[in-house]
Amino acid sequence: MSDALFGSPPVEVAPGAVHLPGWLDEDTQADLVRRCRAWARGPAGMRRHTMPRGGVMSVRMLSLGWHWQPYSYARTLPDGTPVRPFPGVLGDLAARAVEAAYGAPPDTDPYDVALVNFYDAGARMGMHQDRDEASRAPVVSLSLGDACVFRFGNTETRTRPYTDVELRSGDLFVFGGPSRMAYHGVPRTRPGTAPPALGLDGRLNITIRASGLSG
Repeated sequence: MSDALFGSPPVEVAPGAVHLPGWLDEDTQADLVRRCRAWARGPAGMRRHTMPRGGVMSVRMLSLGWHWQPYSYARTLPDGTPVRPFPGVLGDLAARAVEAAYGAPPDTDPYDVALVNFYDAGARMGMHQDRDEASRAPVVSLSLGDACVFRFGNTETRTRPYTDVELRSGDLFVFGGPSRMAYHGVPRTRPGTAPPALGLDGRLNITIRASGLSG
C-alpha cells in the first residue's frame, strides 16, 4: 500500500475534530476499494440494518472485527455467522491517521472494529452519535468515491449548531476528545464525483474505532 499524503494542512472543524483533505493518495484509495469489495462478499457481507422503530437504513453496511447492529456490538451476526476479522491494515491506517490529525501517535485502546458504509445516490445518514463503544478513542473516517456533505454538529442535540464539510475521495476526518460524542450525519452525496480511476459508482466510508470491549 502506498504511503498516505500529508500535503494538505489539517483543518480543525471543532475542538478535537480535524479534516485532512486528500490524505490518501490514488493508489491507496484504489487498494482500499479493492479490499472493501473483497470484504463485502458473503458470508457476513453488506446489509441494510432495520432500526428499532422499523425503519430500514438506506446505507448498506459491513462490519469488521465486531458486528454492529442498532445499538450494540457482537462477535456474530444475528444468524450466527461469525463477523469478518478486523484487518491489520486498517489498524495501521487508524494509528497513522490519529498522528496526522493530532501530531502525536495514539495513546488509546487498540483499534479493533471498522464499519464500511456504502452510499448509492439516494442514501443518507441521519444525525447520530457514535456511542456504542466502551472506549472514547478518536473515530477515524476515510472517504472513497463520490463526495458528500458531512454534517458535524454538537454534543448536545441533533440540531444546530453544526458545520457542513464537503468530504471528497481520499479525505480523512478524525474526531475525538471534546468532539468524540458530537452528532454527525450525511444529508446528501454528490453522485458522479468519484475519481474515474476508482471504478466506483457511489461512496464508500470506512470508519475505524476502538470498541473497548473484550470477548
